Amino acid sequence: MDLFWLFGTFLITLALGVPVAVCLGLSSLAYIVAAGLPLVVIPQRMYAGIDVFVLLCIPGFILAGNLMNGGGITERIIRFANAMVGWMRGGLGMTNVAGSMLFGGISGTAVADAASLGSVLIPGMKKSGYPADFSAAITAASSTVGPMIPPSVPMIIVGALSGISVGQMFLAGAVPGILLGVGMMVTCYIISVRRNFPRQEWKGLRELGLSFFGAFWALAMTALIVGGLMTGIATPTETAIVAAIYAFVVGAFVYRELPIRRVPKILIDSAVSSAGILALVGFANVFGSILSAERIPQMIVTAVLSVTDNKYLIIILINLLLLFVGMFMETIAALIILFVPLLTLATAVGIDPLHFATFAVLNLMLGLTTPPVGVCLFVCANIARLPLLPVVKAIMPFLLANIIVLLLVAFIPPLATWLPTTLMAR
Repeated sequence: MDLFWLFGTFLITLALGVPVAVCLGLSSLAYIVAAGLPLVVIPQRMYAGIDVFVLLCIPGFILAGNLMNGGGITERIIRFANAMVGWMRGGLGMTNVAGSMLFGGISGTAVADAASLGSVLIPGMKKSGYPADFSAAITAASSTVGPMIPPSVPMIIVGALSGISVGQMFLAGAVPGILLGVGMMVTCYIISVRRNFPRQEWKGLRELGLSFFGAFWALAMTALIVGGLMTGIATPTETAIVAAIYAFVVGAFVYRELPIRRVPKILIDSAVSSAGILALVGFANVFGSILSAERIPQMIVTAVLSVTDNKYLIIILINLLLLFVGMFMETIAALIILFVPLLTLATAVGIDPLHFATFAVLNLMLGLTTPPVGVCLFVCANIARLPLLPVVKAIMPFLLANIIVLLLVAFIPPLATWLPTTLMAR
């Protein structure tokens, strides 16, 4: 009966459109009151959930991304991406994807990618003759690359939950992130040829070189982050702080497009974003601890293994579950609630934890582009000034391409494990 209050309150509040963090908090409160437990359990479990050293890198990477974005990074990345692929059929769409791949190595969050690049590229694509629904769809779809290419906030959360090195998680997402980008660029090209979308003139090697050097300091930030983690010179938290300092220096003194007077607002915005994520982590930890106390993870593992212990069937079942959950739940909340029980199930049938963590994060990233809780869909539809339905229809080919990449990563473990095991010792 106590679990009825937990799940009933959660589903009702979620259906009413209450923010996921509040849903988790209210449902946990309902369970604790129904079970007659002391209310002090809530702050205790919340604090235990956020009292994890590696989570300190979340504010650092968010601040670094906001500083770089405020310092002129978006326009430089778009110029470089456009010089590389803009001359192909559907070039601005290809630029959109390439820009997301480059920008993802700085922001680490899909919503920041969709908002920053979308505010520039969606109006630009519409002005150049691309349909508004296509422009919004490819921007939303390509934004899912951001959290796969390091740095990545979901990868940090997974590292904190599982004990897997955050550096290994970052590297594990790199190859799948590149595959996502390539798959969407191929899809964009096919659609562009069929619908005769415009193309730009080749601007020459000089423009390619100038745009590269213009974006060099921004792109070097990814090398700084990955290099620090690979060499062991810095922990993820230390790397995040160094990245934030680097972003400030580049924006204020190299690009000279970050006025000092804007820094306090960027600090406040970064603090608010970080607080929202950490509050979600705290409430989700309370919810997760209740599930653990009720032995829900063990019940799930036992139930699934009683049906099949075939590794490949279980991979399919896990992916179907995560795709469904990702349609209705925010990514970080879904990870915190489901990751540990599903990891237990995965390891029970011989799936490598690093491999599982990678395709689980990739799977939930697709939820950012699926209704009804696809945040990136809403952001891009709003920028394009369109209702949601046309954008949902237009994104289907890109979603199909991303699902194909997901299946490749899920069933070919080296796509996730080769890079981290080659460059870093576990």
